[in-house]
Amino acid sequence: MEALANFFATPFGVFLIIVGQVLALLVTLLILLAFLLLADRKIWAAVMMRRGPNVVGPFGLLQSFADFFKFIFKEIVVPAGANKGVYFIAPILTFTLAAAAWAVVPVGDGWVISDINVGILYIFAISSLGVYGIIMGGWASNSKYPFLGGLRSAAQMVSYEVSIGFIIVTVLLWAGSMNLSEIVEAQRQSNWFIATPLFPMFVVFFISALAETNRPPFDLPEAESELVAGYQVEYGSTPYLLFMIGEYLNIVLMCAMTTILFLGGWLPPIKALGFIPGPVWFLIKVCMVFFMFAMVKAMVPRYRYDQLMRLGWKVFLPLSLAWVILISGIVTYVPALPVLK
Repeated sequence: MEALANFFATPFGVFLIIVGQVLALLVTLLILLAFLLLADRKIWAAVMMRRGPNVVGPFGLLQSFADFFKFIFKEIVVPAGANKGVYFIAPILTFTLAAAAWAVVPVGDGWVISDINVGILYIFAISSLGVYGIIMGGWASNSKYPFLGGLRSAAQMVSYEVSIGFIIVTVLLWAGSMNLSEIVEAQRQSNWFIATPLFPMFVVFFISALAETNRPPFDLPEAESELVAGYQVEYGSTPYLLFMIGEYLNIVLMCAMTTILFLGGWLPPIKALGFIPGPVWFLIKVCMVFFMFAMVKAMVPRYRYDQLMRLGWKVFLPLSLAWVILISGIVTYVPALPVLK
């Protein structure tokens, strides 16, 4: 045992531990994603009074795995005029960036791969880079519909990232830290941030997250009546699967960020329930936010593109900027606030 401990203390041993942690997180995320995707489809079906997937496996639980193998074994067809290098790099880049963002997400007390002090800036930077995969995919296909869909998606993501950035600033000011674990701990000392003056920012963050991840009613890059499937039109088989996995990883990441920033992360709603492990509470809250995402898709009609851009630039941007000023004033001039110092 001592020899094994000494081995894992070496640089190569530390490297193996990190690789093991990354693989464990990635496999867990992909399995969770399979069942969340099934839940997404089941929720839509229930709202529309349909049954949804129910054939593959008991209650349809294996439907997502069947879809995965279908995509894996399908032939990859590349458009004749496509730039083949960029065509294949785009989905790989989208998937890689979406998975890399999870490196700093704490799912419990100490349950994080990299607990860096600027974790929230890391996530904001990685999510901002995700737009490049979409632009590359739309351009490399050498077709006007994917190109227009890529431009739409890029403009939409950039527009709502601005308001998301200001919302994150308000949370940082209130918590007094850029470390995601410390932001959660700040909510242990006081109320969850959803029960503070940050509540309007919770609403704006939730709606902006829908737009940032191309979820209805803001899925304009993929509007069936105009662009068929946006930047993904010319993709099929495994490259298309990588795009979809990357998109759903970003959706679950936004659910996790909503949980961490406003809903207390892994903290229980009352101290009497503290015997339940923190990661279980974190998963419950993420699933709750994901259910809200699914219900919005099932019930809210799609916006027009001009309405989408107007909401982002003329409503959310000034509102989030005003809240940055308000929260700065409160934190500065009300010293009795129970925030993390």
